[in-house]
Amino acid sequence: MQETQKQFKSSPKRYHPRGLAILYEDHDLLVVDKRSGLLTVSTDRIKDNTAFYLLNSYVKKGNQKSKNRVFVVHRLDRDTSGVLVFAKNEKAKDYLQEEWPNFDKKYLAIVQGRLPQKQGVISSYLAENSVHKMYSVNDSTKGKLAKTGYKVLKEGREASLLEIDLLTGRKNQIRVHFAEQGFPVLGDKKYGVKDPGVKRLMLHAVSVTIKHPRTKQPMTFEAKLPSYFISLLRN
Repeated sequence: MQETQKQFKSSPKRYHPRGLAILYEDHDLLVVDKRSGLLTVSTDRIKDNTAFYLLNSYVKKGNQKSKNRVFVVHRLDRDTSGVLVFAKNEKAKDYLQEEWPNFDKKYLAIVQGRLPQKQGVISSYLAENSVHKMYSVNDSTKGKLAKTGYKVLKEGREASLLEIDLLTGRKNQIRVHFAEQGFPVLGDKKYGVKDPGVKRLMLHAVSVTIKHPRTKQPMTFEAKLPSYFISLLRN
């Protein structure tokens, strides 16, 4: 893919979006490192301050009449940081969305407590209630299968650093699974316990491995662990 990178001319730096570090770009892909607190797509209340909006502005290079645009492939929760992949044409989007379940997605998380099993897979069926909160059910007809693989990388007295393999891609899946096990992700105000000493959700999409939509060559994109994770682990 080095040749593709050389041939591609990205937008001038003055158009680069705030809150999004561009990890890779060519004629089919735009891969970014999203900061915590930025939505992937708009909601009823927030339209402009999203990764989708900012990257559409970026590829238009200041020309609102430009036909250039990005297409959503997957999403990250608002307060989750890390690798976020967009397509730059419909053919690439269709391929990436179809193959997305087969790609390797790794996260890092700091959870409350020390897990008795240091490696394993959490599996359940996830459903959503009337206030858009996810929860596990036993009935497969009332929820969608969600599987989360994990491995403990480091332990402190009151928290653990986990490497997580996202084996399925359900809404809030990682957060729900660990909260229901009694080990909520630190900083999770929705499924965990509010802690004024934790400034953000401690969940980071650290890497994604895909096959390029045009060349079908494997590519791995990595987002450096935010400095706040490192400082929290030292405490």
